[in-house]
Amino acid sequence: MPDPVSVRRLSRRGLLAAGGAATFAALLAGCGRDEAANPGSGNSSGPWSFTDDRPEAITAPTRPARVVAFTGSAAALVDFGLGREVVGVFGETKKADGSKEPQAGDLDVESVEILGNVWGEFSVEKYAALRPELLVTHMYDPGAYWYVPDESKDKILPLAPVVTITTARVPMTKPIERYAALAESLGADLSAPRVTDAKARFEAAAEAVRQAVKANPGIKVLAASGSPDLFYASNPKVSTDLMYFAELGVDIVVPTKLESGDYFEALSWENAGKFPADLILLDNRSTALQPADLAAKPTWKQLPAVQAGQVTPWDAVPRFSYAGAAPLLENLAKAIQGAKKLT
Repeated sequence: MPDPVSVRRLSRRGLLAAGGAATFAALLAGCGRDEAANPGSGNSSGPWSFTDDRPEAITAPTRPARVVAFTGSAAALVDFGLGREVVGVFGETKKADGSKEPQAGDLDVESVEILGNVWGEFSVEKYAALRPELLVTHMYDPGAYWYVPDESKDKILPLAPVVTITTARVPMTKPIERYAALAESLGADLSAPRVTDAKARFEAAAEAVRQAVKANPGIKVLAASGSPDLFYASNPKVSTDLMYFAELGVDIVVPTKLESGDYFEALSWENAGKFPADLILLDNRSTALQPADLAAKPTWKQLPAVQAGQVTPWDAVPRFSYAGAAPLLENLAKAIQGAKKLT
């Protein structure tokens, strides 16, 4: 699930505003884009094409070898076998202490240029200097480019072909398959043991969730995120991971009064107990309040799942790869197995 603040900022406009071409020309003149005529090392393929989820057919004279991506997208591509092709990222990548954000996965964050580490931060100058051959990001809503700022996207989007992968309103397996296909088109070997082993682990973890639900029926699960003023109940009919969990048999709370975009219901803290739950999946991102922070909220402490210690971390923006998703399913299976019926 996108964080609630970001959701309200998501753009639903089309590709480019008028004047994009002029902006493109100006940026190229100032940033040495002419050097990109020589593709990156190892790029010896012929014409390249990929149809993304807008859907739009993206083409290039040769296979892109200099990829810039949203951090979670980059990490997924790395999981499927890309490496040096990823030269830049944007989105939460490093924590304040310098350690990696969870969504960075196995991405070598020291070897890539970080164009922005928070929502709204994206250095156009650094991006142009990277001589990008492809930009990749999630698409939560049609026409919206995840973590590409609206105010500067008309400068960013013309600099390289863009691929977006749908990450909402479809089960989690769909974006995983799409990122796999994109990685393969960029030269990744999906038959490599690293990939096939991760897929086997994912499939075993999915079966573990099914079996946990059968062995411990009736466990009601609430996926939630906390902020200083509001408690957000996430919608499994939109959030791709929750949709998949529901397909596996997990009984997930469906909020009834949805905000724009239908991602969640925003509850005042006084109404945090609106949806009874036996198990809470709690957004573990740095942008959301964590259990230690929530301890100061009286209504949080009164929730049955909290009192029973049945709260488990939730990667609300999962890494869409088998390697990234398998641990989420394993943790979910374990949490359901250990949960007691409270409501």
